[in-house]
Amino acid sequence: MSDEPGTTADELPHGAGNPARRALRAAGYTRLAQLTSVTAAEVLALHGVGPKAIRVLREALAAEGLAFAGE
Repeated sequence: MSDEPGTTADELPHGAGNPARRALRAAGYTRLAQLTSVTAAEVLALHGVGPKAIRVLREALAAEGLAFAGE
C-alpha cells in the first residue's frame, strides 16, 4: 500500500494516525472494507489503536456506506 497522495478512498485514512495504521497493517488490515468483519472493540484492542483512531475509522467507513461488524 502506498502512503502517497492520490491513493484510493478505500485505503486506511491518514487521520487515524501512523501508530494505528501500522497496527492495522500488522494485523492484516490494509483496506477499509476489511474492517467490516471485525468489531470496533477488536480493533481498539490492537496496540497502537486508540479512541481517536476508532472515531476516524468509523467516520471513514460511514462515508463509504460501511461499518464495523455489529454496528
